[in-house]
Formats: sequence, C-alpha cells, structure tokens
Amino acid sequence: MSVVEDTRKLIQDFLTPELRELAARVEALEKRLDIRVEALEKRMVTRFDAAERLASEGYTRILQAINGLADTTELRERIARIEALQKAS
Repeated sequence: MSVVEDTRKLIQDFLTPELRELAARVEALEKRLDIRVEALEKRMVTRFDAAERLASEGYTRILQAINGLADTTELRERIARIEALQKAS
C-alpha cells in the first residue's frame, strides 16, 4: 500500500466514525437547545401577556378615575350656579 492509500484507510476507519459521532452529539445538543429556547419563549409570551393585561386594567382604572373627576367637576359647577341663582333671588 502507498502512503496515500494508508492515509485514506486511516481516515475511513478512524476519523469518519468519530466525525459522525461528533455530528450526532452536536445535533442532540441543538435539539436540547431548541427545546429550551421554545420553553423560554412560551414563558416570555405568558409574562408579556400578563403585563399587557395589567397595563390595560390600570389604563381602564385611570380613565374611570378621570371620568369620575370630570363628573365631580361638572357637579361642583352646577352647584355653584344654583347657589349663585339662590343668592341672586
């Protein structure tokens, strides 16, 4: 056998199976990483949905409070007009 043939046989007998094993291990690690990333994405979506819901509820409460203040201001103005009319009479 020549040196080239010996080298080729060495690669086929030793390195090729090792490379396949390494490729399989890398593929397994990629799958595990994909599973973890998907789980993390689901948790983040859940948390963002909860935060969005809380923000929306807070916004609604603030609008209700503002509307309540507007109603109170309108009532105060009406009472002031009525009192002014009564004083004038």
